[in-house]
Amino acid sequence: MPAHTILHLDASARTEGSLSREFSARAVAHLSGPETRVIRRDIAHGLPVIDADWVGATFAPPAERTEAQKTVLALSDDLVAELLAADTVVIGTPVYNFGVPAALKAWIDQVARAGVTFDYTPEGPRGRLTGKRAVIAVATGGTPVGSEIDFATGYLRHFLGFLGIADVQIVAADKINMDREAALAGAEAQLAALPAAA
Repeated sequence: MPAHTILHLDASARTEGSLSREFSARAVAHLSGPETRVIRRDIAHGLPVIDADWVGATFAPPAERTEAQKTVLALSDDLVAELLAADTVVIGTPVYNFGVPAALKAWIDQVARAGVTFDYTPEGPRGRLTGKRAVIAVATGGTPVGSEIDFATGYLRHFLGFLGIADVQIVAADKINMDREAALAGAEAQLAALPAAA
């Protein structure tokens, strides 16, 4: 059985010259050991947007779901299974118009499943994915990561925390169109600071 499993997601629409893809791949390599298993999921070409049928299927008790409802949830079940199997989640994403790409939001909607990845409790929602960690490799043209106009990394931290993943680290090549050299140097330093594979 693999000692460590990494789920590697990429959301950039660019397949060539993408810094978020470059740094997410390098983060995976940095975090990998001899027995690491990598689950690769490129979501750049989009995932289905959830609709009324999907919502209805998720609210139906699993034992009572119709074949049609099971079919509606099949992709979501696969995406959730990948997430549950992972010890570490590495997300490569650009910042588009101050937020995450639509493809990444669609993945989030597909894996946020009450009773599966989180629970509603009398004290409020509680994530089921405790003990996992996440690395977000993010690239921006002009948005400073962590600033008041960065609605991507804070959102991803919050969402991952909502699922129970509290250990979230950022590798950011931000403001690349303003000072490419500084952006790359910052990302290199953050990558080097990630705890290496055991």
